[in-house]
Amino acid sequence: MSNANSSPPPLPPLTGPGSPQDVPPLPGSSPIDPATLPQPIRDELLAPDPVAIDTSSDELKDGLNRCPKCGATDIRQKPGGDLLICLYCRNVWHGARVEEEFGLGEGIDQLKGTVIASGARDIAADAASLMTFKCTGCGAEVTVNTDNAMTARCHWCRHVFGVNEQVDNGAVPDAVLPFHIRKEDAVARIRQFVDKRRLFALKAFKEQFTPENVVGVYLPYMIVDGNASADIAGQGEIETRRYTRGTGDKKKTYYDADVYQVERHVDFTVDDLPLESSTERGNLDTKVNTNNIINTILPFDTKNAVKWNASYLSGFSSEKRNADVQHLLPRLEDQLLSIARAQVEASVNRFDRGVRWEQERLDVHGTRWVSMYLPVWLYSYHQPGRNGGLLHYIAVNGRTGETMGSVPVQQWKLLMAAITVGTILEGIALWIVGASS
Repeated sequence: MSNANSSPPPLPPLTGPGSPQDVPPLPGSSPIDPATLPQPIRDELLAPDPVAIDTSSDELKDGLNRCPKCGATDIRQKPGGDLLICLYCRNVWHGARVEEEFGLGEGIDQLKGTVIASGARDIAADAASLMTFKCTGCGAEVTVNTDNAMTARCHWCRHVFGVNEQVDNGAVPDAVLPFHIRKEDAVARIRQFVDKRRLFALKAFKEQFTPENVVGVYLPYMIVDGNASADIAGQGEIETRRYTRGTGDKKKTYYDADVYQVERHVDFTVDDLPLESSTERGNLDTKVNTNNIINTILPFDTKNAVKWNASYLSGFSSEKRNADVQHLLPRLEDQLLSIARAQVEASVNRFDRGVRWEQERLDVHGTRWVSMYLPVWLYSYHQPGRNGGLLHYIAVNGRTGETMGSVPVQQWKLLMAAITVGTILEGIALWIVGASS
């Protein structure tokens, strides 16, 4: 009989399938030494996880934006400025500037990894478009469809509700840049733009042109800060001699040049780089639309953007963001490479024959992404034609009034004008030759 107080004999060592050696590592640990991995994989493995900046407004999550003076909810933007005005007591106040509120203008040269504000998070595929609020005034339920509106009024007690909670459907950004240009000003600018091009404009367009139908719309953008460096290499030429050989029609000009291998390295930062975050607006296919004109009315004074408040959207329409950060990375890299080329341009002026860049490498050390609504007055016209025709846009920057657009033209008028100008130029050239002889 064994002693009850004696310890049991030791277990045999565990080996083979099911042993502790075969158990997966604990979360957060890795049996692989990152130093043994290839550099690209090691960089991705060691890169910090995306950091979120919380830009949500807890005080507005119930959908009610109350006047700080009287508590009324019928609030709109005061025309021509960034102020909000209570339509009941006429009190005015300014929304908090998002850059000052969250320090977005600081530390760009120290950015590492990917920093994403809460309004720029990935869009959930199953996120609902309908938002329902329970009115605290009368108990009724008010529904807002974020596909086409951001505010709604209770039909019983007239409280105004706005979608301020950052739901994962792309409808609520981190910030909004309010309209400054009023509708009547936008109409006048569009009319002036078209009048300068009326001579060659399509007859149907001139007959149907109604600038009063212009729409004020908030377009979704990602505003990006970046810390990057680039290496660019190629061949540059410096002309050493120029000479002519042959006579008459066989005369040819030749040149000699010294060829150099040119390499440049540049470290740079970008502050508030705008990228369209709507795939529809980001489609720059000139065969179907003239979306590219929206880029010609840049820049916007994004430094003055205010913290998101749905009251700024009263009386305007908006488009939802449908592109996430990873979808916009290729566009960002293209933009950063263009900036890098511009940065080194001043250092290659001595190559009078130019430089042909053959190799480029971009290193993005860190980025910060903020989702923002930017104001645009938009007038559109559909020109019938093959493959669905062409959609023309005339856009007015809602802050600066910068106007650019596309007007459908009569091709035969352009052809006649070209022939006429060509004939006149040919006549002038013949007269000069005759006079000199």
